[in-house]
Amino acid sequence: MSVRLLPDALENWTSRVFEICGVAPAQAAEAASVLVRSELRGYGTHGMTRLASYVERLQSNRFNPQPDLTYRSFPGGIVLNADGAMGQLAGPYAVRLGLDALKTSASVLIVIQACGHLGALGIHTLLAAEGGAFSMMGQHTPPALAMDGFRGAAIGHNPIAFGCPRPGHAPIVFDVACSVAARGHILLAARDGDPIPEGWALDAEGQPTTDAQRALGGFLLPMGGHKGIGIAMMVECLAGALAAAAPAPPPQRRDAMQAAFLWLVRPDQYAQSPAFGNYMDEWTQTYRTAGGDGARLPGERGDALERQAREEGVVLPASIRDELRALGDRLRVSFPG
Repeated sequence: MSVRLLPDALENWTSRVFEICGVAPAQAAEAASVLVRSELRGYGTHGMTRLASYVERLQSNRFNPQPDLTYRSFPGGIVLNADGAMGQLAGPYAVRLGLDALKTSASVLIVIQACGHLGALGIHTLLAAEGGAFSMMGQHTPPALAMDGFRGAAIGHNPIAFGCPRPGHAPIVFDVACSVAARGHILLAARDGDPIPEGWALDAEGQPTTDAQRALGGFLLPMGGHKGIGIAMMVECLAGALAAAAPAPPPQRRDAMQAAFLWLVRPDQYAQSPAFGNYMDEWTQTYRTAGGDGARLPGERGDALERQAREEGVVLPASIRDELRALGDRLRVSFPG
């Protein structure tokens, strides 16, 4: 039977879980808000299903539960050292830094060093768009992609996202990994004992597989073949190479720390109101007309899902709900509902 959970109750429970792991209350509340909002907007692979792994990393100090986020700024740029923080803290902090920088600049590029998994990048670019900025974000990940004939993982699946405000409408939010499918989809399939579609992954021997467990031990296939590899390379340049001067993390955090970039642009510095909003309306209307009733802009589904969930509650898959209830029992924080 489906059980609807109130988003506020789920958020408060998640915040308490983070606090038990040593996260300061204000930061625990923000991280919980980002994680739950990801769930509400349909990012199932990057929402509540990630909580147990984040708890393990916080308790083992692979994520820093008490990070001291510091930064240095210069004309047009910021370097943020996240000090091992969860991505659900580092991402929103970077957005706030960027929006503040746009008060005196038309554009700013932020490089984020030493942060944990950012989760759904679209949540962070959504926050920037809600603040009035166009943004693009990418995160460097460990090698995971391979192509036919490769002898191992060659480059990260390096997710990338952008967000763009639409005056009077929900922002456009586009979020993809450079792989055909996000690793999170394979994790969910493996957890539920389901096969994965052909064309998603190779096994450890480089052979195509539909077995989720074998895929987890192998490699992801890039979207669009060499095109996906090329986009992953762009993220390596911006999120990897530009962050290469980061201080070495403690040994226990080395495999959990990743780097990212966030680029923000202030639209009204380029196309003053109402020209920007009018152009956005024109091209999106052309898109809808061409696509008919089924045409939908990226971010619209997430916006509708979030509105519905905040009004009616959110339904978690039974396997995730059971996992969270067991986590709550272990930490002595009763799961809501």
